[in-house]
Amino acid sequence: MAFASDKNAFGISDRSGFRYRLRDMRKEWTGALVGSDEYEEKHPQLFPPKAGPDPQAIRNPRPDQPMSLQVYVGVPTIMAPNLDRPRAIGKVGTVEVSTT
Repeated sequence: MAFASDKNAFGISDRSGFRYRLRDMRKEWTGALVGSDEYEEKHPQLFPPKAGPDPQAIRNPRPDQPMSLQVYVGVPTIMAPNLDRPRAIGKVGTVEVSTT
């Protein structure tokens, strides 16, 4: 089947309905045939981003080990200058923190 390609071949724009010469018409990314002054390229935001690789597993993983932490809260021991034993001992309490 032969198509018109003469200088007198005209087409109707799918966007505006105006008549243009077929050689001046362009096909958009949507498939619409429009005049050269109505042509719009595909916007870059419409291109899907390239998907990167998925994260890989860690080599030789180790599970978390439960650890206990002891913190002593209280008054420090006061030593007399010439005595072998402490003069006063103070202790308020202890705090235990578990990381399990």
